[in-house]
Amino acid sequence: MALLELRVDSQWVDYNGHMNDAEYARVFSLGVEALMDAVGLDEAGRRQHGYTIYTLETHLCYRREAHEGQPLSVEVTVLARDAKRLHAFFEMYDSEGTLLATSEQMLMGIDVDAGRPAAFPSPVDSAIDGLPQATEGSWPELAGRRIGLPARR
Repeated sequence: MALLELRVDSQWVDYNGHMNDAEYARVFSLGVEALMDAVGLDEAGRRQHGYTIYTLETHLCYRREAHEGQPLSVEVTVLARDAKRLHAFFEMYDSEGTLLATSEQMLMGIDVDAGRPAAFPSPVDSAIDGLPQATEGSWPELAGRRIGLPARR
């Protein structure tokens, strides 16, 4: 199920003729906002609960180029979670189902008034349970990667 559907804006295209790397991050950021909407933390929900979600860390992996006007969709899988954190894996696809990019993120629930991490409000917690969940040993192939050069022999 797509959290977000949009098209590559002409302003997102760079001198190479495809979507600029920073714009992939923008699309995934919009994906986090769509995730928040999906779990009841839209504008009204944030006000009601005095609660929001911050991004603590992200690992973006570019797989294919996206071009002006191209339709995009973003999906999410929950890799792990606790009372106030969400380890999420976002995938960006084109209209043919080709994987264009991934973004693995650690998200933290925040009590807005205190400005501190806090447990997800009960209705949000329940909504997170309804998201696609990776089971132990069945993470997406590109999740959990680390960056680095191979060791020389």
